[in-house]
Amino acid sequence: MPYLADLTLRLSRGIAELPEEFRARQVKYLLSAQREDGGFAGREGGSDLYYTGFALRSLAMLGDLYGPPAEQAATFLRSRMSGQESIVDFLSLIYGGMLLQSAAGVDIFEQAAATWRDSIAAALDNLRRDDGGYAKGAEGNASSTYHTFLVLLVLELIEKSPPEPQKVIAFLRSQHAEEGGFREIRASKRAGTNPTAAAIGTLRILDALDESTRMDTMDFLAEMQTDEGGLRANTRIPIADLLSTFTGLLTLQDLGGQQEIDLAEVKKFVQSLSRDEGGFHGAIWDQSHDVEYSFYGLGCMGLLANSEVPIRKLKTEN
Repeated sequence: MPYLADLTLRLSRGIAELPEEFRARQVKYLLSAQREDGGFAGREGGSDLYYTGFALRSLAMLGDLYGPPAEQAATFLRSRMSGQESIVDFLSLIYGGMLLQSAAGVDIFEQAAATWRDSIAAALDNLRRDDGGYAKGAEGNASSTYHTFLVLLVLELIEKSPPEPQKVIAFLRSQHAEEGGFREIRASKRAGTNPTAAAIGTLRILDALDESTRMDTMDFLAEMQTDEGGLRANTRIPIADLLSTFTGLLTLQDLGGQQEIDLAEVKKFVQSLSRDEGGFHGAIWDQSHDVEYSFYGLGCMGLLANSEVPIRKLKTEN
């Protein structure tokens, strides 16, 4: 099973354990972000593939990706199939389409050319660099740990194998930092929570995760928990955020190391960012909200519900 499909099922199992009224508020919040063209918007502006991808993933995890909202989302995704998209949007488009097919029975690819998977694989190959990694864009020179992960995710979804996987592994190992995590690009001065999660995810896809890397990574991520309870992006940033908390917690669970952090404090942090109206803020300082950070919030709730310590004291409507 592809990495993303497995993750969606895993989070869905945890989210199903949450109170029904909480889940209903999240669905209402997500659907409020859908625009007339069927796509979903971020904090401002119109529909966006990136945010649409997060909204569809969240609705799928909540078991509510069906009916008119799904059909309208399919219309939006079809309208973007002929465009030149970034790797991030490629992933949103393809996985969003696959979620719609599996959850709502809507096939956005039925009119696509028979060679559409080959065309995507060829486009992704233009991002491959000599060191084995993948760059953010065709004009970029530096391989990115995060974008290498995204390419591997897309290749899995279109059932293509990465060319020269050993070179990908070698690139990731070259990104390993002394403090135990992974750098985003070679020029980065320090490791970060999110590139570390991307590196571990890629190594797991390639079945190349060794015990030394597992132990070093757990130690590194344990150091990322702040007094707020959440995880921070790197050692230079003192404030926790929901993205880093989700990717860090997910990675620790994947490595068998969630006991390295205080899960009760993680729960308090995540729940403090939950809005009564549905959705989540991105951090303590964040006064706004969007479907991306709401996905991370839901994801954290799902991971925590799957952990040994149950979630308690969720906000409920008056």
